Amino acid sequence: MKLALIGATGYVGAALLQEALDRGHQVTALVRHPEKLPEHPSLTGVQADVNDPDALASLLAGHDAVLSAFNPGWGVADIREQFIQGSRHILAATKQAGVSRLLVVGGAGSLYVAPGLQLIDTPNFPAEYKEGAEGARQALNMLRDEQQLQWTFLSPAALLQPGPRTGQFRLGGEQLLMHGEQPGTISVADLAVALLDETEQPQHIRQRFTLAY
Repeated sequence: MKLALIGATGYVGAALLQEALDRGHQVTALVRHPEKLPEHPSLTGVQADVNDPDALASLLAGHDAVLSAFNPGWGVADIREQFIQGSRHILAATKQAGVSRLLVVGGAGSLYVAPGLQLIDTPNFPAEYKEGAEGARQALNMLRDEQQLQWTFLSPAALLQPGPRTGQFRLGGEQLLMHGEQPGTISVADLAVALLDETEQPQHIRQRFTLAY
């Protein structure tokens, strides 16, 4: 497949890039700093700005799917607003480009821990991540209103960490997956496996799903 990957040099994006290339896909990596990308015959690096949706649309055109690992950066003061704005532009640019499939990696904060209660709204949710998690929740809400695209939103387990690619994990839907009394974990490499599996063989069209060990 010919895939456009937004945010390919980030923590999640780099894992998605490696998995996509290992599977033999042609990847266009849309990043702020193409010089940070590795050399690979199936990889084309392109400088892009998600806040220029018209230019972004022209770069996305002709791809089979758009994969987004967009994140403004956890140190950004207005991360919530940047997350919402960037996500809105990616959505608009994908439609303008005529690409029907959009797969987005979001956060675990919008997963439910009880009826009507999302993780982000619990008392012990880390304050330093709340603004970014709220931005990701709003991005998911935008997708839920989208009827034109075949979108998918992937929320990781509560603990997304470095680790090996095992290919062995369980999938869930709207609920936070637990490991006994503790929140579940997943490696960023296995998160990439799940998203590329979904890209190649869609099972969650216009749905959010999650995963954990």
